[in-house]
Amino acid sequence: MTKIAISEDDAMIAQMYQMKFSLDGFEVEISDNGRDGLKMIEKFNPDMLLLDLQIPEFDGIKVLEKLREGKFKNLPVILLTNSDRSEAPTDIDKFEISDYIVKANLTPRQVVEKVKETLTK
Repeated sequence: MTKIAISEDDAMIAQMYQMKFSLDGFEVEISDNGRDGLKMIEKFNPDMLLLDLQIPEFDGIKVLEKLREGKFKNLPVILLTNSDRSEAPTDIDKFEISDYIVKANLTPRQVVEKVKETLTK
């Protein structure tokens, strides 16, 4: 079973994605902040991370920095955020993210399809 980790501080959004991915046959774990997200990734060993840029404790950039310097340096990451790409930090590409999704632009179904596409590349 494919495992998806989601770091999202809005509980309703996180639960919505958790339910959607679970219904599609994924195993899903969620965290509501960057520090717990890193711990979750360590224990859960996901196949992909959906990461919000604006999460408490460690923001998305800090999470990416920590991931890319450790054993999860090759973990596929999709940034799932409310910030337009033009508002993202300019050095975001150095983290080799798989995709950048603005939540408001895609339905949960479309996000699941993007994840499936990314995992089969």
